[in-house]
Amino acid sequence: MSALLQLQSVQLSRGARRILDDITLDFVPGTVTALVGPNGAGKSTLLAVAAGDLEAEQGKVLLRGQALADWKAKPLARERAVMPQEHAVRFAFRVHEVVAMGRLPHPPDPVKDAACIADALARADLHALIEREVEHLSGGEAARTTFARVLTQDTPLLLLDEPTAALDLRHQERTLRAVRDLADAGACVIVVLHDLNLAAAYADRIVLLEQGRVAADGTPTEVLTREHIERVYQQPVLVLRHPQRDVPLVVVTDA
Repeated sequence: MSALLQLQSVQLSRGARRILDDITLDFVPGTVTALVGPNGAGKSTLLAVAAGDLEAEQGKVLLRGQALADWKAKPLARERAVMPQEHAVRFAFRVHEVVAMGRLPHPPDPVKDAACIADALARADLHALIEREVEHLSGGEAARTTFARVLTQDTPLLLLDEPTAALDLRHQERTLRAVRDLADAGACVIVVLHDLNLAAAYADRIVLLEQGRVAADGTPTEVLTREHIERVYQQPVLVLRHPQRDVPLVVVTDA
């Protein structure tokens, strides 16, 4: 299957520090790719470059074979949706109004718009909150609202930066099940995660970053090894098999 999004020899620096160093990755439809790594590894920066929110100093980012910089704003918004880490909305919009904003890049279609909004509200478990003003939401509720807006945008490419960081256990699982369902239906999803066990449970592919470089790239079983994790994270671990999901299960140890 041909790649939907390609990063070719991407580099980016801040001052004397190299944030991304010669990153080459292809992303195909129907998959969930988790970007993992310690703080400062370059995960969010890589996602921002992939989204077109940051411009690489060197290298190329191609969406459907066309340079990302050559896309106009509205067509690009119909191709890729971005969930940033920051979820704050500074105006007194209601939850359903924010979620509906995801339809703005598309030509008006009342029937399809209503269906997309309803589906997103259900996936994000927001029906009880639709009339709440977003300024009064908790961090987790705000994150779920942003996630629902991204779903409503209905794009073939989704870029999600720590979508589960503010969520409780139930909503972490609901969110990543929704992500998995989208990929199974043909979407290409790239998601930054800190929780290695969530990455193992829901991703087809894990890209482990270390100081702006790709330290490992492959299936959860290939990447989440004791050797890789202890070297990159500098933390002793055990890597077991999950008794129900049959994926790696990472357990922190003292030594």
